[in-house]
Formats: sequence, structure tokens, C-alpha cells
Amino acid sequence: MPTSVDQVREQLVGALPRLRRFARTLTRNVADADDLVQIAVERALLKFDQWRPESRFESWMFGIIRNAWIDEVRSRRRQDRVFLPEESGENVGDASNEAQTTRLSMQRALMALPEEQREAIALVLIEGLSYKEASDLLGIPMGTLTSRLARGREAMQANLS
Repeated sequence: MPTSVDQVREQLVGALPRLRRFARTLTRNVADADDLVQIAVERALLKFDQWRPESRFESWMFGIIRNAWIDEVRSRRRQDRVFLPEESGENVGDASNEAQTTRLSMQRALMALPEEQREAIALVLIEGLSYKEASDLLGIPMGTLTSRLARGREAMQANLS
């Protein structure tokens, strides 16, 4: 449980890989994800006094990332901007490598899901949050989260079949 700025920085550095992975899941774009994580880290450092010690630090950070992404999407809609295209060659690799092919197929199936299902799967199945933590973070009842997870799993299985 961090209590000083140095401890917060240490927690943030330890959480960066998971934060980047979640941001990439939300944004579907590497550059946007990196920007989103930077925004979230800045907000966390500026508003650390709002963190509740009874909640997990990483759950708090996931919430900041999600809220920052919602703000960004709203801003882009107001500005009538189009999302950046995926970087050329992002998925270049040896197609014969079965593990790489499977990973890319899973990633494509995840990115094809509606945002609400993608968020639920990212938080529970990828990041390992409990159903309770994820439902609290998303501000939805646990039953709704369970439904989103079930529908997301089914859709991914259909996409991968």
C-alpha cells in the first residue's frame, strides 16, 4: 500500500506492463495506448490523494485509464476526428510460427468484440481482477459483468472457429 510519492512511483513502474496491455485492449492502437498510459500516470500522480487504501492500487489505475479513454473518445467525437489507422506492419512476422499466429488470431478476435465485452474480458480474464473488482470499476452489477463475459467468450469462440 503506497503512502509516499516514491512508493507510488514504484507501484506505477511495476504496474506499467499491465496498464499498457489494458490500454491497448481499449484503444486498439499502440500509439494511442502509450498516450493513454502517460495520461493515466500523470493523473495518478496529481490525484494520488483520491486513492482509497482499501482498494487495490492497480484497480484504481485501470479505472483512471478507462476514464481517460472515455474522455478521449468524447473529445474525438466533438472534434469529429477519426481514429488513427493501425500502424503498417504491426503484425508482420513468420506466419509459420503457430504460437504467433494463434496470438494474433486471439488478438483480432478480442478487438472485434464490442467495447463493453472487450473491457470485461480484459479486466477479468487478462488482468485477473475479481468479478467484484471489475464490476465496481466498470460501475455495473456483477450479473451484467458475468453476461458480458459470457457473450464475449462466445463471440470470440465463434470468431476463432
